Amino acid sequence: MTPYEIAVRDELVRWQRAMQKPPSVVGRLSTAMQRRINRIIPDKVHQAITLAIKQMTRAVLFGAEFLNRQPTRGMSLTERDASVARRIDFYRKAGAAEGGVTGAGGILLSFADFPLLLSLKMKLLFEIAALYGYNVSDYRERVFILYVFQLAFSSQERRQFVYQHVANWPEHSRQLPEDINQFDWLTFQQEYRDYIDLAKLAQLVPGIGAAVGVVVNYRLINQLGRTAMNAYRMRWLSENRELQIG
Repeated sequence: MTPYEIAVRDELVRWQRAMQKPPSVVGRLSTAMQRRINRIIPDKVHQAITLAIKQMTRAVLFGAEFLNRQPTRGMSLTERDASVARRIDFYRKAGAAEGGVTGAGGILLSFADFPLLLSLKMKLLFEIAALYGYNVSDYRERVFILYVFQLAFSSQERRQFVYQHVANWPEHSRQLPEDINQFDWLTFQQEYRDYIDLAKLAQLVPGIGAAVGVVVNYRLINQLGRTAMNAYRMRWLSENRELQIG
């Protein structure tokens, strides 16, 4: 292994431990608080978010909107990571700009931010998958993308469960049903919605919405990008027999 790949392996070990650690007391309190907040959020907000996530999930599973990049071949891990880092930076800036515009536009434009941000996140994930050499025209790869999304935006309890699928992907992918309608999108959208509600609701507050939109979108896309990078690094190194999955 190269010095770079050794450093990546060490980073992955720390990431794997973080994915598998049990929920903390703070995490449990945060979940309980989120549930209380959910009860006072207007139904139309919940409905708008749920609809956006449902439509995006179906687009990922069934549509061809994101299937516009061929898998990259013949690159080292160092080259792949560098390319992925550049795409993450591009989408962070795009998401921050979009959040600032919609946050400044008041409550109606802030509602529009949810589907726009979700679309940016999905486009980033498809690009990352292709840059690591995976063919996203295979529906199993699109399911993997949704699992990566859940790793980034779920409770720690759910993250532990999803991580096992990601870490043992060769075996799990063989068990996936041929009918992709069986994907549990309801759990997917609930976890995502609960995760981002607290941060994104501040974007609806007049006067600070633009600033909140910039910061929150930047951080959410950065978190997704780093999670995806580590998930695909783990697969790439494992398939090259250079990493034992922990």
